[in-house]
Amino acid sequence: MGADPIVLSFYDSIIRQSDVDILEGPHWLTDNLIGFYFEYLSNVAYKDEARLLFIGPEVTQCLKVSRCQELGVFLDPLQVEKRTFVFLPVNDCTQVESPGGSHWSLLVFCKNEDSFFHFDSSSGSNYGQAKQLASKLSKFLSASEAGVFVQADTLQQKNGYDCGIHVLCNVDLIAEYCANHNRVEGCGLVKQSEVLNKRIEVLNLIFHLKEEMENESGKSKNNPRPTSSKKTSSAAGSSK
Repeated sequence: MGADPIVLSFYDSIIRQSDVDILEGPHWLTDNLIGFYFEYLSNVAYKDEARLLFIGPEVTQCLKVSRCQELGVFLDPLQVEKRTFVFLPVNDCTQVESPGGSHWSLLVFCKNEDSFFHFDSSSGSNYGQAKQLASKLSKFLSASEAGVFVQADTLQQKNGYDCGIHVLCNVDLIAEYCANHNRVEGCGLVKQSEVLNKRIEVLNLIFHLKEEMENESGKSKNNPRPTSSKKTSSAAGSSK
């Protein structure tokens, strides 16, 4: 077994022991953990909600550094034109090859309001990055090609490492509000208690999904697909 074993393989996300360690300690969330959570929202929590699109950190980074005429390469396969709400985790990294950076925030586009809402838990630290991305995406997402940019009221973090946790809490709050009210305006603020509990919640989710997948795998091994009588007969005949 390697030094950093795989804990969970979930769609396109691989969660390793190092990711679990990050959640257990007071550490900055990586793009891998945020990407996993967005995949969970897309494929489990909101799998039947076609209005909502959750774009992971890697694709968001590609959108940030790509030219406007190249955005369709990333957005067309996601059928973005059919979505009402688009959620993007934004970081302050300027490197093309890595989502990295030192701060996370959340950008949400609402087609009904023709607006981009930016939720930043550190006094607008990512304002420039988010505004630049919104301006670029306006030409692709906005009916007017000039969607309004809103710096939304956001619960502020109390330390230097929980920005990613705030992103996860904000996306939970806003996605549920959008699904129920078909808009972003008026979604309210995340509660501090939700931020404090989020690391444990994500850890529990990872191990719950791991257990589910192991149970499904066990069922498959214990209950192999039966061979039809026709194929059995044919096989028996050919062995003579």
